Amino acid sequence: MKPFLLFLLFIPALLCNAQSAAQQPSKAQTDRWFNEMRAYKTEFIAKSLELTPEQKEKFVPVYNAMNAELDKIARETRALERSVAKNNHPSDLEYEKATEALFELRSREGDIDRKYYPQLREILTKKQLFKLKSAERRFGRHLMKHREGKAKSNNKK
Repeated sequence: MKPFLLFLLFIPALLCNAQSAAQQPSKAQTDRWFNEMRAYKTEFIAKSLELTPEQKEKFVPVYNAMNAELDKIARETRALERSVAKNNHPSDLEYEKATEALFELRSREGDIDRKYYPQLREILTKKQLFKLKSAERRFGRHLMKHREGKAKSNNKK
């Protein structure tokens, strides 16, 4: 009888494990989602800045290249932070390196912004260039509101 009870207890654990594994998106799904989000963000920014078709044609590749660099340094920093957080006994040197990376992230982001500023200045008007960072912040708030709305609708079900 005991083996049968153990078997009955084991089945829900297997089902829960299988269900959580099934909910994990594949790399292809994740990549597709990120590409869709990048396109959505670029479209949102272009609309917010009221770009002409000619401006948009020039802006999109420059903006995407800038964001690819920003994404890369953010991923590197998060990976270092996660590796230290997962380590049961990180050394002081590991803490120091991860902390330096976190503090330097904004500086590196600023360096990338400055690198692309001359190109953006050639494409955008002074007013559009001024509004760019504000439009990026609005996009972030827009996503948060969308997510909050989704969470509220899921809670009502």
